[in-house]
Amino acid sequence: MNVTPNTTPTPDPWPSALSGRPAKTRKARRWPWAVAAVVVGIAIGAAGCGTATTTPAPTTVAQAPAAPAVPAVPAATTVPAVEVPAAPATPAMTTSQANAVRQAESYLAYTAFSRSGLIKQLQFEGFSKADATYAVDHVTVDWTEQADKKAREYMDYSAFSRSGLIKQLQFEGFTAEQAAHGATSVGL
Repeated sequence: MNVTPNTTPTPDPWPSALSGRPAKTRKARRWPWAVAAVVVGIAIGAAGCGTATTTPAPTTVAQAPAAPAVPAVPAATTVPAVEVPAAPATPAMTTSQANAVRQAESYLAYTAFSRSGLIKQLQFEGFSKADATYAVDHVTVDWTEQADKKAREYMDYSAFSRSGLIKQLQFEGFTAEQAAHGATSVGL
């Protein structure tokens, strides 16, 4: 046991001789509790402030006897909170839709597709038309850029005239505008 002046003797859980630290007093052990009490008090006060509604006290204006009557300014009023209806939750995608999106992204990373061509490819892979369409609508893709890439792919392994390349790109499912842009992008 350690005894220090002006304190009551308390058993020391860590004898000073073994730890090399000075003996702890009862006062030294009180500060964590004081800090905890302050934190709890602040938390309770903050929680109470958010839900309490107060109405301001009415104010009166003192008027001089000779001055004309001035109407009293009404006290500020508290406007009741208006509940906004929650937006309808968007349903999470199904597992099949998520897989179709993942497969569509995989295809687009490998080669270029038109929108309709990608839907057909996903259907060929066994996805329903609804899931394939969902996937194509939920991937970030520039279809004109896809037409440009597909035109480059065709030009890498075969020779085309401008009109022949445009027809081939339209056959792949690109719009006439996208196909023409693709042909222009490869210099035709």
